[in-house]
Amino acid sequence: MAATLYRRMLSGGLALAILAALGVFGGPTVSAQGILVIIDDSQPIRLPRPMPIPRPEPPAASYKIKELAIRAKLMDQVAQVNVSQSFVNTGSRQMEVQFLFPLPYDGAIDQLTLMVDGKEYPAKLLAAKEARTIYEGIVRRNQDPALLEWMGTGMFQTSVFPVPPGAERKVTLRYSQLLRKDGQLTDFLFPLSTAKYTSTPIETIDFQLAIESGIEIKNVYSPTHAVEVQRPDDKHAVVKFTAKNTVPTGDFRLFYDVAAGKVGASVVSYRPNDSEDGYFLLLASPQIKSDGERPKKTVIFVVDRSGSMSGKKIDQAKGAVKHVLNNLREGDMFNIVAYDSAVESFRPELEKYNEETRKAAIGFVEGLYPGGGTNIDGAMTSALAQLKDTSRPNYVIFLTDGLPTVGETAEAKIVANAKKNNTVRARVLSFGVGYDLNSRLLDRLVRENFGQSEFVRPDEDIEAHVARLYGKISSPVMTDVAIKFEYDAIKTEEGDPINRMFPKQVLDVFAGEQVVLVGRYRKPGPIKVTIAGSVAGQQQKFDFPADMRAKSHDKSFAFVEKLWAMRRIGDIIDELDLKGKNDELIRELVALSTKHGILTPYTSFLADDTGTVGGGSGFRQTAKNQERASQEANELAKSEGKSGVEQRLDKDRLRSAAQAPAADSLSDLQAGGKKALDARTGDEKSVRGLMNLGAKTFYQRAQDKRWVDASVTEDMEKNAQRVTQFSDAYFKLAEKHGKRLSQYLALEEPMLVNLDGEAWFIDPPK
Repeated sequence: MAATLYRRMLSGGLALAILAALGVFGGPTVSAQGILVIIDDSQPIRLPRPMPIPRPEPPAASYKIKELAIRAKLMDQVAQVNVSQSFVNTGSRQMEVQFLFPLPYDGAIDQLTLMVDGKEYPAKLLAAKEARTIYEGIVRRNQDPALLEWMGTGMFQTSVFPVPPGAERKVTLRYSQLLRKDGQLTDFLFPLSTAKYTSTPIETIDFQLAIESGIEIKNVYSPTHAVEVQRPDDKHAVVKFTAKNTVPTGDFRLFYDVAAGKVGASVVSYRPNDSEDGYFLLLASPQIKSDGERPKKTVIFVVDRSGSMSGKKIDQAKGAVKHVLNNLREGDMFNIVAYDSAVESFRPELEKYNEETRKAAIGFVEGLYPGGGTNIDGAMTSALAQLKDTSRPNYVIFLTDGLPTVGETAEAKIVANAKKNNTVRARVLSFGVGYDLNSRLLDRLVRENFGQSEFVRPDEDIEAHVARLYGKISSPVMTDVAIKFEYDAIKTEEGDPINRMFPKQVLDVFAGEQVVLVGRYRKPGPIKVTIAGSVAGQQQKFDFPADMRAKSHDKSFAFVEKLWAMRRIGDIIDELDLKGKNDELIRELVALSTKHGILTPYTSFLADDTGTVGGGSGFRQTAKNQERASQEANELAKSEGKSGVEQRLDKDRLRSAAQAPAADSLSDLQAGGKKALDARTGDEKSVRGLMNLGAKTFYQRAQDKRWVDASVTEDMEKNAQRVTQFSDAYFKLAEKHGKRLSQYLALEEPMLVNLDGEAWFIDPPK
C-alpha cells in the first residue's frame, strides 16, 4: 500500500510524489499505491509507521489514504485494470504532487492512462537506470529502505498538481496487460505489501475482479486472501474482497483456469531443493450449472433437546432444523431424531420430501421442548439404523450441547457403535454447542464417519452455523470421489511417489465448491491426474495431464509449501489428540512450526523472548523445544470446557487451511505481537519474537535483538558477511539479488539473512 516519505524543501515549498507501482514477482502485478515524498536535503524524516501509542497531531505536511479500489476484467489472459486511490491532505499546507509509476519486470502494458480528479495528466517514460537513481536517492536521503524492492524497473513520471490542505484527490490508473500462465492456470498478482509502511490504516480496500471466458471457468482460487467468488454461469465469475481500516502486509494473488467438460483440474508444484521431496497443490472443480439436475440425497437431523438446551439454544436449534427442511428438494429423503434421556423420531422411517411432509416435520419441530438427560449413543444408533440406500449421499446432521449422561457414556464405545452402525458411509456432520461438552468425542465421531465437526461458541448462533454448512452440502455434484496420481514406468519396488496428501479423503464435491488438495512428491516429471466419482448417480472418470517440477528456480509458488505445512501441522495435532502422545510426531511438529513460523498452542513458546530458536550460533535447542512441546501437548487431554473446544477449533483451522500464512507487519509485532491460542485457558495470547516475511521466517534473538532467518545454519553464521544499511555495499547487494530477495533487505532492524546460500549481517547505520 502506501509508503510515505516526508522531507521539507530547501526553498521552503513542498513537493509531494505519489508512487503507483506496477511490478512483477513471479507473475504479473499491478499497483497504484501512493508514496508521498517531501523533499528537504537538510532534514531526513523516515517513513511513518502505525504506532501502538496515540499519535500526535499531524505535521504540517501529511496525508492519509482513504480508499484503494481495484476493478479488473480478466479475459483470454488479458487484464484490463482500473485502480483508484483517494488520499486526503491532513496537513496544514498545500502540497505539490507528482505521480510516479514503475514498470513491470515482464509483461506488456497497453493503454496507460493517469487521471487526477477526472483530468488526464501526461507521463514521461524513464529508463530503468534513471528510475533506479531516483529510488536509490530517496532511500539514501531518508535512511529508509522502503523502496528497495522497486529498484530496477523503469518508470512513468507525470507533471505536478496541487493538493490544498484538507482536500481529497483521487488518482485513477487505467491500463491493460498480458497475464502470465503456469500450465492451465492464469496468474493475477496485486502487491499490497508496501502497505506496511503507511502511517495510518487504509480506510477501505476493495477488489472486484470480473473473469470472462469463451469456455467454462473451472477453478478460481486465492492462496492469499479469503475471497468471495460468485458464479452467475459457467463462463463468468466475479471475485470480491473488501477490508476496512487495515494495513495489509501480503500481496493479493488469484489463480483461475478454464476447461471444457464436467470437471476441471490444475496442479501447481514447488520443489526448492531437488534432493528433497517437492510440494504440490491440486485444484479441482465440477462444472457449474445453475439449474442442472442434482443427485437425490438423504438427510437426518439428530437434535439435542436435553434440559441444558433450554432458552435461546432450543429456539436456535429449531430454526436450524426448519432451515434444512425448507431447503430440501423434491425426491430427497429425510427424518428428524430428537433426544434427551429418551429418543423420539418424527417418523418411524425415512420420509420422501414434499410439501405435505415438510409441513408435518415443521410441526414436529415446533413441539420440541427441552428436558432430561443426554442419550447420544441411543440417538445416533436410531438415526444410522434408518440408512440403507448406498446409491445416494447420506448426511447425518448431529447437534449436542452436552456430555453423554444416559445410556452408553464411554467415549470409545459411542464412537465404535456409530462406526459399526454406519453401513452406508453416511457423512456425520456434528455441531457442538457451547463449552460444556466432550469436544474430542465429536471429533472422533466424525473422523470415523467421513464427516466434519463444527463448534458453536456460547455467543454464536446455532442456526447460522447449520445454515452455512448445509448451504455447502445441499447440492452434491460428485460423490464418493477418488483422486489418483499416475506416473509412467514406475517400478513396484519404488513405491508411490506421492505422499502425505491433505485432506486424506475427498468424499464429495459440491456445487460452487472446489477441491484444494496439497501433498508431497518424490519423483518429478509428467503425471496423469485421475478423478473418479459418482455424477448424477453414474460412475464417471476424468483425467488431466500435469507436471511435477524437478527444481523451482524462484519463490513464485513458495506458498504451496507453507500451505502444506499448515495442513500437516493440523493433521499431526489431530493424531496426537485422537491417538495419544507420540515423540516422533512431536519432533515433526516442532520442526515444521520452527521452519515456517506457524504457531500452535503447543509451540507458541517458539516466539517468546528467550532466544531458544532461530538460526545459528547454538541458537537451536531442539531437545528442549521438543520436551516443552510435549509438555504443552498434555493440554489435549482436556476434552471439556473452553480450552477443550478452542484447541479443537484451532486444530481444524490448520487442517482446513485454504490460504498460506500472511506476512507480518513489524509495527503490529511491536504493538502486540503475533496471536496464538493459550491451550491452558482457551484464550488468545500475544507472543513476540517471530515474523513471517515473504517466504522466510525470522526469530528475534534475545541477547542482541537481531532478527535471524530460520534457514541460517551455525556454519553459515560463522562465515557470514557484514554490511551496513545505506552503504554502497548495501545497494550493490540489493542490485545483485533483485526484487526476489531485496524485500528482506528492507527490514529496518538488525538482521541475519540467508541470501542464496550466503549469510549476511545487515546492520543499521551507527
